[in-house]
Amino acid sequence: MLVTSHSLFKRFWYPVIPMSLLAEEQPKSFQLLGQKIVLWIDAEGKPAAALDRCCHRSAHLSLGSVKQGAIACAYHGWQYDRSGSCLHVPQLPTDTPIPKNYRIHTFACEERYGYVWVCMGDPINKIAEIPEASDPQFRLIPEFYEVWNCAGLRVMENEMDLAHPTFVHTTTFGSADHPIPEELEITETDYGLRATAILGVVNPKSQQKNLKMDSDITHRQLQMDWFMPFTCKLRINYPNGLVHIIVNTATPIDDKSSQIVQFCLRNDTEEQTKAADAIAFDRQVTLEDKAILETTDYDVPLDAKFEQHMMTDRPGLLMRRKLAAMLTP
Repeated sequence: MLVTSHSLFKRFWYPVIPMSLLAEEQPKSFQLLGQKIVLWIDAEGKPAAALDRCCHRSAHLSLGSVKQGAIACAYHGWQYDRSGSCLHVPQLPTDTPIPKNYRIHTFACEERYGYVWVCMGDPINKIAEIPEASDPQFRLIPEFYEVWNCAGLRVMENEMDLAHPTFVHTTTFGSADHPIPEELEITETDYGLRATAILGVVNPKSQQKNLKMDSDITHRQLQMDWFMPFTCKLRINYPNGLVHIIVNTATPIDDKSSQIVQFCLRNDTEEQTKAADAIAFDRQVTLEDKAILETTDYDVPLDAKFEQHMMTDRPGLLMRRKLAAMLTP
């Protein structure tokens, strides 16, 4: 499955950049599904997105600047609003109407969870709903934002694959005594999948500190939600009442690479666990995943006959089946 070959993927929402990186007077460039887009802050302080091409001579608008919420081309100074309409052409007399076909192609764009989300087509779903993000008992911690050279579907399958921790996460939480989960239940949802599971793990000293637990052996109670096509929410409930939630999105840059956006939510405070410590442990885990995932084939076969499978692959197989059904004319 090559994401740039199917227009369906343009109809989903993806986080493309942290709001903190989007300055009010300077636009940013991003490649989404193989297309260059430009992002900027409009006159109301909201993010806006468009194809990174001026309609005049096709120069990249990301080389320009933002003038009172309008993006201005660096080549000839034409300015556009978030709807794509041209507001100002410096070469025209002030009393001359601007032709209506002087416009750029814009995209749906919203801020959520501290990130700018973009949908390049008619949305067929909503931005992934994370109720804990608006719960005052939880704090949101941005974790990392970087490019991985692998397909988004591989990342999503890995998030719900409970057979790999024993072998991949040997320095973090993988337990040699628990190569498969003790329980695994999967339910199909309108947004994708929900899985609940119990997995035996080990806790190194650094994680015991984060969890305020003395034991090096425990069980994770997991609730995993897959939001089509490439967002996953992993909620870990610990015996002492701590909840640690990881939200991970593999935004498709092109067929071969993904912009990985990850943040976590916790129902504790900075005084109880420093954000830097929580980030450090999750980062160690994700780097172990990255080392493996970047060796996988980015052209993920949706037909099950082209790869071999085992019982713990059920979530991934359901993902492939649901996507295949949506891509079938």
